[in-house]
Amino acid sequence: MKNQTTITSVLLMSLSDDLKTIYVLFSIFLLIYLMTYLSNSLIILLVATCTHLHTPMYFFLGNLAFLDMSYSSVTAPRMLFNFKTQDWSISFPECIAQMFFIIYFGSSEAFLLTSMSYDRYIAICRPLHYSQVMSWGKCIQLVSLVWSSALIAPTIYTLFLKRLTFCGPNFIQNFFCDLPHLFQISCTDTTINVLLLAIAGNVICFITFAATFYSYLKIFSTVLKIRTSDGKRKAFSTCTSHLIVVFIFYVSITFIYFVPNTSNLLKLNQVVTVIYTLITPLLNPLIYSLRSKDLKAALQKTLHMHVPNPESRRGCT
Repeated sequence: MKNQTTITSVLLMSLSDDLKTIYVLFSIFLLIYLMTYLSNSLIILLVATCTHLHTPMYFFLGNLAFLDMSYSSVTAPRMLFNFKTQDWSISFPECIAQMFFIIYFGSSEAFLLTSMSYDRYIAICRPLHYSQVMSWGKCIQLVSLVWSSALIAPTIYTLFLKRLTFCGPNFIQNFFCDLPHLFQISCTDTTINVLLLAIAGNVICFITFAATFYSYLKIFSTVLKIRTSDGKRKAFSTCTSHLIVVFIFYVSITFIYFVPNTSNLLKLNQVVTVIYTLITPLLNPLIYSLRSKDLKAALQKTLHMHVPNPESRRGCT
């Protein structure tokens, strides 16, 4: 790649040209990043130390928290550095590395959310077989498969970049390096790369979305057969948080990668990208924490807070 590359750096797009606005954005994004790191670290700590959270559902949630921390760390520190120094350039190797990990963590989240939907499907539709199907050994195998399979797409994309020559202009209309934007600064034919991105991206999205959709179709079918309203409410409550996170993920992905990035939608695309890369990793732990009694009980116990509800007195042991 080094022999074929004629540009040494890439110029990222600033979110604002006004100095005061930049300072405000720096403060807001720094706060969001610190809260994201703190909230997800707290979930990982609770899942690791609280025995009653040692279940497959919270094991997957701990992995999702680690993934959110990692994904946010790919873009946020660099953006904050650019805000601070007013230097929006990034070296080409750094740009390639950022692109690789953005795709890797994005693919990992798609596979992990699918695994979590499968966990909820087994818990609700096949409860008698849950402990056997979702044993610790199989959960570890499933998570290992998630993290390893997600490497395939970014590795192939990066290898195929070697056939391209990047000679400028080196300006990217985004605040981080992503594969479609790298194609725009190539001075060689990108047809094969674009076709590869479309095929692989659609295959990953279709498989993960179809598997998630099928799981919830079976879940809804099973829940509707429950006669009591209280039974239906309890069954739905175990998967509502995951369903919200899945909805946010696929809506964001669809808008960023499947909606044409025209000049009229450029600003809106930037807003959605900021939400997906910075705010969503913060929302995920908040969504799960607000709706999970076990997580709230563990947090309250850890912080030595008084819990009036006797059922919530189960804490870390």
